[in-house]
Amino acid sequence: MTQPQFDEIVHAPQRLRILAMLDAIAGEVEFAALRDALGVADSVVSKHLKVLAEAGYLSVHKAAALGRQRTWVKITGRGADAYTAHVAALREIVAPR
Repeated sequence: MTQPQFDEIVHAPQRLRILAMLDAIAGEVEFAALRDALGVADSVVSKHLKVLAEAGYLSVHKAAALGRQRTWVKITGRGADAYTAHVAALREIVAPR
């Protein structure tokens, strides 16, 4: 069982949504799919991906496909653990006493 741990990096709304999507998929997601799901500009997604990648919560790599460079994102084990612990901490906060 994951110990609840509030995480300031995960807590930002867009970063929480990114990790939630990546955790649910448990595979790679293309940058454009994340951007479209979040409904925000490329620069917003890039900023949040950079923070998450620097924390070791996700991996980002580029690959050419159909003559175009595409960016792919995947949650890491560390990222999945941080996300799960953060959600557990949020549940603790809102749990009835």
